[in-house]
Amino acid sequence: MKEKKTIAEYIGGYRRYLQLERGFGTNTIDAYMRDVDKLVQYFASEHLEPLEAKLDNLQQFAANLHDMGIGPRSQSRILSGVRSFYRYLLLDEYIDDDPTELLEFPQLGEHLPEVLTTEEVDRLEETVDLSKWEGHRNRAIIEVLFSCGLRVSELVGLKLSNLFLDQQFMRITGKGAKERLVPISPRAIKELQLWFDDRCHMTIKRGEEDYVFLNRRGAHLTRTMILIMVKRLAAEAGIEKTISPHTLRHSFATVLLEGGADLRAIQAMLGHERIGTTEIYTHIDTTTLRREILEHHPRNK
Repeated sequence: MKEKKTIAEYIGGYRRYLQLERGFGTNTIDAYMRDVDKLVQYFASEHLEPLEAKLDNLQQFAANLHDMGIGPRSQSRILSGVRSFYRYLLLDEYIDDDPTELLEFPQLGEHLPEVLTTEEVDRLEETVDLSKWEGHRNRAIIEVLFSCGLRVSELVGLKLSNLFLDQQFMRITGKGAKERLVPISPRAIKELQLWFDDRCHMTIKRGEEDYVFLNRRGAHLTRTMILIMVKRLAAEAGIEKTISPHTLRHSFATVLLEGGADLRAIQAMLGHERIGTTEIYTHIDTTTLRREILEHHPRNK
């Protein structure tokens, strides 16, 4: 075992590990650090040292998360971050055994993400007020999210220099700074070109010139701005589902699967590291199939 350090030094080393060895982006690293911070604060209140933790101490920490009213899915995410921290400590030989190895996570019921039909996406786009300066921008945002299956963080970071409209694809930098090529549909290209006609008349902030989507002050958009816009359009379009920009990514994958696309191809386009993450859409397709059978099979009428 290596020489003992302060907890701040261990945490600093963990942050560097996530950044340099795991290749995680800033938002992902911040989420992992918040998980570790919860653990450190809990152990401080119990006068325990995180490096001396045993399985029962971590089980008590998990029980405390439940007592605080944190839901099972959020509990699992926090415990996953804690497990990652201890695996780092084991890897760098600061501890001899991983106390999280037998730590049980809360049971999660199957959660299928909300999706929109193509007709509902069309209603979203038709609701956009094209008389406003941001009209074509908002139409292009909806279409790119739905046609290309981007994460909202990938959309706000999209650069002009990564668009190859003549070849009908874009280069995306996703989680862990991993790059992938994503096809752009003719419809998305058309909406982008209409937005570019408006964009070229804008005064753009220095340093923001390469961003595709800008606000009225000429700076790139934030994820919150996109969320507010999508929710407002959904309300105006009379769509009662609880949706977010990520719903359009789910919808992209679902319509591809229903159209017969191979699951591995969908995985590549979404930028999922594991096929298991993509397999959630097979459950959605099964749910859709069951509903269609119940509605249309003569034995169910």
